[in-house]
Amino acid sequence: MTADTAVNNELSPDAAKGRMLDFQNGLRLAHLLYVVAELGVADQLAAGPLPVDEIAKRVDAHPGTLYRALRAVASRGVFTEVAPSTFALNTMAETLRSDVPGSLRDHFRYEGQPALQQAYAALGHSVRTGESAFEHVHGTDLFSYLNARPEMGKIFNSAMGEIVSHLQSVAVASYDLTGVRKVVDIGGGHGYLVARILQRYPQMRGVVFDQPEVVPGAVDVLADAGVVDRAETASGDYLAAVPAGADAYVISHVVHQLSDEEAITVLRNIREVMDPAGRVVVLDPVIPEGDVPHPGKFLDIVMMALTPGRERTEAEFAALFRAAGLRHAETVALSAPSSVVVAVAD
Repeated sequence: MTADTAVNNELSPDAAKGRMLDFQNGLRLAHLLYVVAELGVADQLAAGPLPVDEIAKRVDAHPGTLYRALRAVASRGVFTEVAPSTFALNTMAETLRSDVPGSLRDHFRYEGQPALQQAYAALGHSVRTGESAFEHVHGTDLFSYLNARPEMGKIFNSAMGEIVSHLQSVAVASYDLTGVRKVVDIGGGHGYLVARILQRYPQMRGVVFDQPEVVPGAVDVLADAGVVDRAETASGDYLAAVPAGADAYVISHVVHQLSDEEAITVLRNIREVMDPAGRVVVLDPVIPEGDVPHPGKFLDIVMMALTPGRERTEAEFAALFRAAGLRHAETVALSAPSSVVVAVAD
């Protein structure tokens, strides 16, 4: 029994009911945060506190209901009511500004999209059948849906850039790639990870590999990072083939979107073309056993609702590697939100 479980078991019946009802209020809090992020309230307060009437005018909202929404989120520490009906930013609300490093605004906007909310409401389908709730509701997979809706896709890419960039920074700092000559980022998106790696290792070359409609966005990112002379982009389907000849293949927050069969296919494709002495570096949460709290356990529910994938334990990663002709070599930062799971040729 973990310490956290022991505390839960010691709650009185009334305290347990109160805590359960507070969990339910968390759903309402999430919806309110989606709303204030979509309206851009935090951006309006960047220069200082404002009366709610003025905020409402700037964001095209109803003053009375906007006040009630801000009063509620302020009671949980997001924004602060500095005078009657006058609100200001605080540390947590600052994260919802669109012009700050590591902004979470688009993350909350993305999570509030009706298409995702409908999928979460259908989680019971996933639990009963093992199938993606998103595909059940919308008749297509998440990424096909996004590709057909460029505006939502833009919010998604920004949101993932914000969150994954932070997790990648921690992972990159925790794992040493010294000696690697060439790295390929599988599903590399707009190239933020390759840019960060090449900045850290000035002798290395990098490839951003993703879908044809995605990789053009990497060019500016690589240029802004000052590494475009050592980087290139390549496009294709990682379930079919991947670029050959690198001595390190990084897969960041991709494996957890895939079924076991798809994950094995990607890993096998890498195994077939990687340098014999190379390595595969997976950046994903690694789920601890038992009741131990870990953010990956709730990210796993996101995967359940939206994709055929899942978060995995260290043993489950090792099994995927074996099936692809690889061997689990080590796991770094095991308890971190995103760990580094390394495999080599078997």
